[in-house]
Amino acid sequence: MISESVEESVRRARAAVAEVASWSQADTDRAVMAVGWHCYREETARGLARLSHEETGLGDIEDLYTLQRRRVLGILNDLHGARTVGVVEEQPDLGLVKIAKPLGVIAVASPATAPAPGIICNALPMLKTRNAAVFSPNPRAHRSALATVDVMRAALAEIGAPPDLMQCLPVTGREPGERLMAAADSVVAIGGAGTVRRAYRSGTPAIGAGVGNPTVIVDETADLEDAVGKIQHGAGFNHGTSCSSESNVLVHHSIAAAFEETLARAGVHLCTDEEAVRVVRLLWPDGSTLNREMIGRPAADIARAAGVVLDASEKVTVLVVRCADPWQDSAVLREKLSPLLTVSVYTDFDEAVRLVQNISERCGLGHSCAVHTARADRVMRLADAVSHCRVVVNQSTMTNTGSLASGVPFTTTLSSGSWGGSSVAGNVTWRHFLNHTTVSRPIPARVPDEAALFGAYWEGARDTDDREAGARGADAGEAGARDAAARVPAARVALSVADA
Repeated sequence: MISESVEESVRRARAAVAEVASWSQADTDRAVMAVGWHCYREETARGLARLSHEETGLGDIEDLYTLQRRRVLGILNDLHGARTVGVVEEQPDLGLVKIAKPLGVIAVASPATAPAPGIICNALPMLKTRNAAVFSPNPRAHRSALATVDVMRAALAEIGAPPDLMQCLPVTGREPGERLMAAADSVVAIGGAGTVRRAYRSGTPAIGAGVGNPTVIVDETADLEDAVGKIQHGAGFNHGTSCSSESNVLVHHSIAAAFEETLARAGVHLCTDEEAVRVVRLLWPDGSTLNREMIGRPAADIARAAGVVLDASEKVTVLVVRCADPWQDSAVLREKLSPLLTVSVYTDFDEAVRLVQNISERCGLGHSCAVHTARADRVMRLADAVSHCRVVVNQSTMTNTGSLASGVPFTTTLSSGSWGGSSVAGNVTWRHFLNHTTVSRPIPARVPDEAALFGAYWEGARDTDDREAGARGADAGEAGARDAAARVPAARVALSVADA
């Protein structure tokens, strides 16, 4: 039954891909606009936000609504005017013409966190590139996934496009997901590390998202009010369920007290040592595994369950625990999926840079980090030193998924490069969903300039030989010079033979 269901979905998807193979760019753009508009509509976005929250219990309804609208608008803006059909690049001087073609049927493993935006924002770039997408959602978000795909199918039907370009498996679980990955032409996997590993084991070309755990440096030159506002927003948005939510903060010792005072004014509760013990015990009952019942819950709910009393006069959106020694492995430095922020103090910027790398080595390389500073040199010192695909400067790390106030492309899939076990380093966009056929025509022959290619090496070889010759004496020097001169023609002969 499961195999038949998967095979039927893939068969219908392939038929839809064949039907749209002759679409023009205008036909393609019309389909993207139709699906985008139906998903962007306020009534639709609010309905899917309510359903997602009702089904999964994760996040905040208003934040889910905002997230969907913002991402749809951002992705449509990124897609607008992009050439994805027919000839997309010409290089007359090289005699090359590049033609864009779809991948085919893409299997998409989608998570339970923000399920509707996650599906829509993969679907739009896949549709822009004339692919079909079949979604295998987390079982916890199956109803939400079905409802989201139904919206997109209705939009396609409205303009006479094949609805089967967008499908959701009628069954959920690991087995149908793995069968779909094996049957598809490409795989995009978002979710836990296990989902990504299964995607790469499927035997189908795959792109996987990386584990998120952004660590943020706040140095002594930072605009404190601005930094705290952005960190608080990111850590608390949708109850911290994004992989890009601020997770850990390293603050310079000279401003640590002022930083905490500013946090307290921004609707953040700084836990006492005793309260922190109770919060940590609640979120990681065995010391290492997240309590799935508490992820994506409001800060007030977590505090109440941990026996932490909050100020009733203020709306607390984020809880803060201190980590005295971030060099030591600790659950509080890892991915939290909740509105919890860990704060540690450092004394030297280079120490903070090493800490960012050290924490990510324990908790997931490649994803992202951030710095709040007025010093451009420190930004580059951090970026040069860390194994991360994204270094966010004076912004919330939530901009990782795209922002109209930065040049980062909108996406749902944040890959982490080889550092994080991903095949892509950076944000996954429509460019990753195309095959290309290259037409090559003859051009006037190009003759490589051997002196330009090898000259510096030849001169270096001569200088080395001259120095050695000087040490051995005049007679030996003459022999060395003859040897060096002999090597140059030999290199040229080798080049001629290889060229032939």
